[in-house]
Amino acid sequence: MESLLSQSYFFLLFLGLFVMWSSCEAYTFYTGGKSGWILNPSESYSHWAERNRFQVNDTIVFKYKRGSDSILLVDKDDYSKCNKDKPILELKHGESKFKFEGSGPFYFISGHEDNCEKGQKLLVVVLSPNHKAPAVSNGPISPAPAPAKSGATGFIGGLSGFISGLFSLIIAIYFCILV
Repeated sequence: MESLLSQSYFFLLFLGLFVMWSSCEAYTFYTGGKSGWILNPSESYSHWAERNRFQVNDTIVFKYKRGSDSILLVDKDDYSKCNKDKPILELKHGESKFKFEGSGPFYFISGHEDNCEKGQKLLVVVLSPNHKAPAVSNGPISPAPAPAKSGATGFIGGLSGFISGLFSLIIAIYFCILV
């Protein structure tokens, strides 16, 4: 009987940790959606970033032709001036990934000639883990914008959540049959 009880506790502990792990999943965002990191996108990068909620541990992916561009992580001043001289980080692999390991603003510009001056730059504000939703105002409510066709990998995140749940269910059934 004691062995059975310890198995049940172990199972519940495992199940609880697994559910917590799967609910803390980070997302991967593809800059510009299907178009990728291009000059003159159909939707401005500023608008795209404003529509998404970036959190610590999320990843942003810049897709572009390798050798034709690069992504520079710069400070606020260099972002405003499109200054490419002192980047904090340079990404130049064609499908560059950057993981947000902290909250606050992150400034990205194109490293190719004068693309930044032509608008190929992106400001991402990463929310802190303790960030709360803004207070509700008493002003008129405007309709929400239509969702993007492919801003974030919500399908992938949903799929992994489904797989996690299915795995948990299989483990639960397995332990119920053993007991």
